[in-house]
Amino acid sequence: MADDLTLVMDGVSVSGWTKIRVTRGIERLPSDFDIEMTDLYPGDLSQVSAIPGQACQVALGGDVAITGYVDRVHPGFGRDFHRIRVAGRGKCEDLVDCSAEWDGGQISGSNALQIAQKLAAPYGINVTSDGNNGPSIPQFNLMIGETPFEVIERIARYAGLLAYDLPDGSLRLARGGVDAHASGFTEGQNVEEADFEWGADLRYSEIDCYLLTMQTMGDAGVNLVPVATAQDATVGRHRKLYIVSEQVQAGRNIAQERANWEAARRAGRSQAVRVVTDSWRDGDGLLWTPNTLVPVTLPFLKIPDETFMLISEVTYTLDEHGTHADVLLMPPDAFKPEPTILQPLSPDVVLGAPNAP
Repeated sequence: MADDLTLVMDGVSVSGWTKIRVTRGIERLPSDFDIEMTDLYPGDLSQVSAIPGQACQVALGGDVAITGYVDRVHPGFGRDFHRIRVAGRGKCEDLVDCSAEWDGGQISGSNALQIAQKLAAPYGINVTSDGNNGPSIPQFNLMIGETPFEVIERIARYAGLLAYDLPDGSLRLARGGVDAHASGFTEGQNVEEADFEWGADLRYSEIDCYLLTMQTMGDAGVNLVPVATAQDATVGRHRKLYIVSEQVQAGRNIAQERANWEAARRAGRSQAVRVVTDSWRDGDGLLWTPNTLVPVTLPFLKIPDETFMLISEVTYTLDEHGTHADVLLMPPDAFKPEPTILQPLSPDVVLGAPNAP
């Protein structure tokens, strides 16, 4: 039972699925599932009465993995089989698909958690954080047609947080790599397949950051000098990258953060490990979980003993090849949110002055 999937709809539990894919990640919202049951005899699938739009839970063994809705149902039959396939997503699908609702369209004096909670409330979604709720935002205007998640992602990035869903269907705002698994992935023990994508093409020896001002000609000369620089000592030859930090308000501070972020993120993204393991669970019996650190020991791939990496995405599968977890890992720096200012103001414009726009 530990490695069986149960789909619960209206209090009815259905197990015995022959093909299973359940995927969760910190860079995908919402989590989703695609499962299939095949039978050789008519009538045996009558217990499956899935309806698109129906609320459901997906449990792996005794642990809920997704709480959400059935999106699509695909029944079918052939000469010698009957089949039903069910696909769905977590509750946060409504934050991605639907429009943001906020009376007046203006947000004032709220932090990232409070804004996310208000945007998620009309869709019955709870929002929690890891205790870092972000700074208070004096004023923020919504644009017609934006989805709740487009707004939430922007303010979460401003607060230095990731936004992803939890198994109970709620939205989580959290920093990367706070929690850790009791065990990890070790060559010769619980790793069936592994590959390491180790790249240099995205990395630069030096990254120079420039400001973008509103009156380029009036500030001529200033724009020609970088205001921030970050270096990557592991790049052995001269490779320079120029980037523009569009923020003007507190521009120099943000520019330095942006340069450091570019170097760290590029270094992290250039070290991606994909592992296929023979169990959905770690040594303590917990499901492999996104945004959790794990020790990785893969000598064949030249990864030193117990190098800690962050689970970016995990896919739980079951098919004719058995039960597996496909796990994508990267260094924690790969998931640092991009520094930004929500509403940059130009120092070249004096608000309230005569003829000011």
